[in-house]
Amino acid sequence: MTTTPEAKNVVLVHGGFVDGSGWRGVHELLRADGCTVSVVQNPTLSLEGDVATTQRVLDAQDGPTVLVGHSYGGAVISQAANHENVSALVYVAAFAPDKGESVNTLIADPPPGAPVPPILPPNDGFLFLDREKFAASFAGDLPADEARFLADSQVPWGLDALGGTVTLPAWRTKPSFYLVATDDRMIPPPAQRAMAERAGATVSETGGSHAVYVSKPGEVAALIKKAAAGATA
Repeated sequence: MTTTPEAKNVVLVHGGFVDGSGWRGVHELLRADGCTVSVVQNPTLSLEGDVATTQRVLDAQDGPTVLVGHSYGGAVISQAANHENVSALVYVAAFAPDKGESVNTLIADPPPGAPVPPILPPNDGFLFLDREKFAASFAGDLPADEARFLADSQVPWGLDALGGTVTLPAWRTKPSFYLVATDDRMIPPPAQRAMAERAGATVSETGGSHAVYVSKPGEVAALIKKAAAGATA
């Protein structure tokens, strides 16, 4: 058993196509448990810009901090977690790129038979998901009205965010944790497991869609609290 400093601060980073409001359930559970929680609102225009935005939030933390990323947010935290305040990383159905990798390279060769996310052709340098296919691919375990709201309130995802490469993956030097969503139709669960294994992450699994951070806040918060406790196997 190795130990890292106990953290009372948590910073939550959203992924592509959405904003930080989906973290509300996780935020409330962590706050009730005594954590200080910050939700980053990344513009998702470029990976470099989102890392800088996240690190500005980390600058404001007063001690050890768990940095959490969902989906594309995993690429953001892989780079941003080199910040001195970060004690551990938590990936929630997220990309965990290695040096020189981007989300684009990680999705370039999907496993045979894997679901294909309904990403529309770029529009003026930005990506969106097909609204009518959004629920089935991204939010299959959310109530229909919640999934529809996410589809209708999509945040444009910039091609520079998709193609931005990680230069120094923090999971190589800091403890990492990974929550696999076993019903994910955006990032195939086998790909999630492979990235988690490569990162040497402490892994938990739960039934859930790609929107597991919304649908299963209890499971997400439990893994974050495990990371915050400062112990890894």
